[in-house]
Amino acid sequence: MSAQLKKDIHKVVLAYSGGLDTSVILRWLQEEYNCEVVTFTADLGQGEEVEPARAKAKGAGVNEIYVEDLKEEFVREFVFPMFRANALYEGVYLLGTSIARPLIAKRQIEIAAETGADAVSHGATGKGNDQVRFELGYYALNPEIQVIAPWREWSLNGRQELLDYARKHQIDIPRDKEDEPPYSTDANLLHISYEGRALEDPWIEPDEKMFTRTVAPESAPDKPQVIEIQFEQGDPVAIDNEYLSPASLLARLNQIGGKHGVGRLDLVENRYVGMKSRGIYETPGGTILIVARRGVESITLDKGASHLKDELMPRYAELIYNGFWFSPEREMLQAAVDQSQKNVNGIAKVKLYKGDVKLIGRKSSDSLYSEKHVTFEKDNVYDQRDAQGFIKLNALRLRLQQAVRRRNR
Repeated sequence: MSAQLKKDIHKVVLAYSGGLDTSVILRWLQEEYNCEVVTFTADLGQGEEVEPARAKAKGAGVNEIYVEDLKEEFVREFVFPMFRANALYEGVYLLGTSIARPLIAKRQIEIAAETGADAVSHGATGKGNDQVRFELGYYALNPEIQVIAPWREWSLNGRQELLDYARKHQIDIPRDKEDEPPYSTDANLLHISYEGRALEDPWIEPDEKMFTRTVAPESAPDKPQVIEIQFEQGDPVAIDNEYLSPASLLARLNQIGGKHGVGRLDLVENRYVGMKSRGIYETPGGTILIVARRGVESITLDKGASHLKDELMPRYAELIYNGFWFSPEREMLQAAVDQSQKNVNGIAKVKLYKGDVKLIGRKSSDSLYSEKHVTFEKDNVYDQRDAQGFIKLNALRLRLQQAVRRRNR
């Protein structure tokens, strides 16, 4: 950023976790930009205490500190709408990291307006997707906002240089943070991801000790567990007839699925910036939901709507992966998806066993499934002779094409 622009920035809202990277960024912003920093720490269900970030920010001289519990908003307004589309990036990834970024960006922009900040800042590197996701969100919500991305500006080029900077500036880094695992993680209520360093070789199997949300499938209980999940207009509302809030429901499914080793994924994916990366994911609750949701949809969605939804899904998933949550095309697709979910009401019965989620039953008062029509026994609702004309009409173009081929031979 030019010297003049730096002078124009007086206050910055930083997405702050209190970890090594953002602690260094906080001090770097104070020194490099000579500006006031507002910290924002979001509790999205990452499984770690977020309140210590408040004390760390205060110790660093921050006067305006935001620490907020956004778990319910995260699941209700971001995770569940995404799941209505059955979104899977590249066929398998449940977009756990991707879907958290627009909420963080949204709240940063709101805090910038509340505090009169000129800029926002994040700790994403210049190699990954998150820089794109954060900044597309920022600009979509405030086209005039200034964005500071330290990893694209500073001369610190690795973890050791960050540690050296922290020691030099007497930044408090807990001992366990100095001796972190040989990979990076990102967590929220939907998932936890692991990537980098020890996982960069896609041939090497991840260490079993790495996993925190799921037991190894081979170590899971020998007895399967059957649960019933109730849906209303496409969203899950109850487990085994117990109604739960969105965040509580997802947390419960994480606990149940984790116990049975459900939801592990080892993926080499295509980043938006162009390179391939290897990520390991644990998404126990989300994995159960995607199976259960499709079970209820299978009996409540019309064939045409269902097939069109499946055609739109890869495009929808790619928009979220690439950071376009606030784009008009995502909103347009969301409207179509939500329209399709009005009658997606019912209960899915799933069996969890040794890492597997199996749909074993589904029912709905809005079911389009007709036993009278599909029975192999005698019925009074379907005249099998009608199929002859149906088949001949569909075969007409094929018969005409073959007739021409024979004539030309």
